[in-house]
Amino acid sequence: MKTIFVDTSYWIASLHEKDDLHDRAIAIEKKLTGTQLITSELVLNEVLNDFSKSGRYFRKIAANLVYTLRRRNNVKIVPLTSAQFSAALYIYETFIDKEWSLTDCASYLIMKEMKITEALSHDHHFKQMGVNALL
Repeated sequence: MKTIFVDTSYWIASLHEKDDLHDRAIAIEKKLTGTQLITSELVLNEVLNDFSKSGRYFRKIAANLVYTLRRRNNVKIVPLTSAQFSAALYIYETFIDKEWSLTDCASYLIMKEMKITEALSHDHHFKQMGVNALL
């Protein structure tokens, strides 16, 4: 089974019809049958934070996304442990020439550990990490 990491930009684009990447995200979603999707609590935290300022409707659909993903068999949500936080902080500090967020650094570590080479993301930071950004 193919495994793909899913980043914040994909989840936001898939939920928000006015997002510039919405149509592309929906088209990709139709091709994901039989694919194992990996995301993280940090990524979902970013999604919830992004929609927090968008009013009741978007807050509700963002929360529903998280509930739905937690029930899906083909989605694994990687929790943030203290050890992962420390390792991500080390990457954050080490790659000082990059603009990678702590979430990007944690995502990098997850993908490296799981040998994932593709991410559903529009974030150019994934390309800097040597990952194929599919969005």
